[in-house]
Amino acid sequence: MASKLAVECVFCKIIRGEIPSVKLFETATTFAFLDIGPLSEGHALVVPKFHAEKMHQLPDEFLAESMPVAKKIATALGADNYNILQNNGRLAHQE
Repeated sequence: MASKLAVECVFCKIIRGEIPSVKLFETATTFAFLDIGPLSEGHALVVPKFHAEKMHQLPDEFLAESMPVAKKIATALGADNYNILQNNGRLAHQE
């Protein structure tokens, strides 16, 4: 299963290592890293290694690890309370 990354996407650039990040976890389909402007301690992003503007455009195999990875990060941080969000598009302030 090959990843598909876009040239100009900030997340794709982070995955390729063109933009530095604090990597927490990586597999063939998933990349997790700390947010550069955290809203809370341990604020992390779990992103698929497949470029898509919206979640429904992603192949299922690139979504399969998202929640298990989020669980691993929450457990590793010892977080008793946390939010798991998925934002897409203008109404979600993602443009």
